Amino acid sequence: MKRVFLLGLVLTIGGLSLAVSGQAPGPSAKSIDAMKIQKVKDNLYVIGGSGAEDNSAFSGGNVAVFVTDAGVTIVDAKLPGFGPTIVERVKSVTNKPITRIINTHTHNDHTGSNEFFGASIESIVQENTKANMVKMEEFSGAKAQFLPKKTYKDTMRVGSGKDEIDLYYFGRAHTNGDTFVVFPALRTMHVGDVFAWKALPYVDADNGGSVMQGGQTIGKLVAGVKNVDTIINGHIPTSSWADLKEYQQFLTEFAAFAEKEAKAGKTSAQAADAWKLDPKYKGYVVSVNPMFGGARANMDIAYAEMKK
Repeated sequence: MKRVFLLGLVLTIGGLSLAVSGQAPGPSAKSIDAMKIQKVKDNLYVIGGSGAEDNSAFSGGNVAVFVTDAGVTIVDAKLPGFGPTIVERVKSVTNKPITRIINTHTHNDHTGSNEFFGASIESIVQENTKANMVKMEEFSGAKAQFLPKKTYKDTMRVGSGKDEIDLYYFGRAHTNGDTFVVFPALRTMHVGDVFAWKALPYVDADNGGSVMQGGQTIGKLVAGVKNVDTIINGHIPTSSWADLKEYQQFLTEFAAFAEKEAKAGKTSAQAADAWKLDPKYKGYVVSVNPMFGGARANMDIAYAEMKK
């Protein structure tokens, strides 16, 4: 990654601390402008806004826009207040209405604008994600009506033929309810924040996330899903199937290192200090922001998991 991009990403993800805590600022002119819509493949687009120049331009996770015969499915809905801009961007590529929302996980930089689309829209999440969303202020009280209406446990298929969407859950990673959204006719998959960036992950242990199982979960995905070549990530531009496999190896090696250091009697802090980013992982950084990932944060979670 170029230095300018990395700096922008570090500053941008700083805004994610507010997003996850539910204190995200409202839309700014910069954040709206940053939400460019780009074509991924025929009838499939992505609305960005995650890698803009500073915190004021942060709008939340990448939104996939899938145009079907029956209407538009969006995957994720950014922060609160960005619903109108999502609609505007969709209208720039199709006159069909948004009829379905699929959320990859619970965080409000991916679910924040669900409310804008109303209580009657078809909405789908993995069952653990709905349980996590129930605990959020954004879906409490009268706003519980905006909780997703459909859930699944392991797999779900919606649509058919060229409009088919397959949903998969393979276990704990970023949270305990991460959905992988596959558009089989287009050989493309939205992976949410399980693979948000090329760095150590932000693992939300409070919502069931796991450092020790993250690589295993992606391993199950790689083994269980076929005929995908393009990845829509959580917070960086699209990547490839090869990138996903490399990231799985990266996470697996980190977990193995944590286990080895723990067995050697090292503390979490000592293990974090000893871990080094292998130069074979080109374009990777240790962390996009110390608050979200990094060796110490991941090592602390790994050690806590190994004690259970």
